[in-house]
Amino acid sequence: MSNATNQIGLEKADMSEVIAQLNNLLSTYHVFYLNVRGYHWNVKGEHFFTLHPKFEELYTVLQLQIDEIAERILTLGGTPLHAYSDFTQHTSIQEDKNVKDGNACVKGVVTGLQALITEQRKVSALAADSEDQGTADLVDAYVQEQEKLIWMYNAFLG
Repeated sequence: MSNATNQIGLEKADMSEVIAQLNNLLSTYHVFYLNVRGYHWNVKGEHFFTLHPKFEELYTVLQLQIDEIAERILTLGGTPLHAYSDFTQHTSIQEDKNVKDGNACVKGVVTGLQALITEQRKVSALAADSEDQGTADLVDAYVQEQEKLIWMYNAFLG
């Protein structure tokens, strides 16, 4: 293996942009994760018993995905962002603070999922162009699940 490739045989120069985009995605995941934790803790109203466990289920999955993205960055030879100050500079979504209304929480979930999907489609295309099938497969699987979640949360909203 030459100095021009990383540990899995991909060109280092090609991977720098993939790593940067994965760090942006990692940041968006972290902010979305915190938003969903807030929805879980603060939701009130008639749908509490439905939404409270659904939000916990979602943030548990997000936590696993965050870890997988960070590990992918490491596999590609990068360093995952790990400070909240970095996340706020590299995320594509906003913090959603003190949301209590169930429908508003669900709308926040849908908006966050839509942002993740948009970002992941860009990462997938960039990874495919760089012959990085592992990254493309990783985020494509997330997109497939998140598209279904958007449908389900939108069905809740009517």
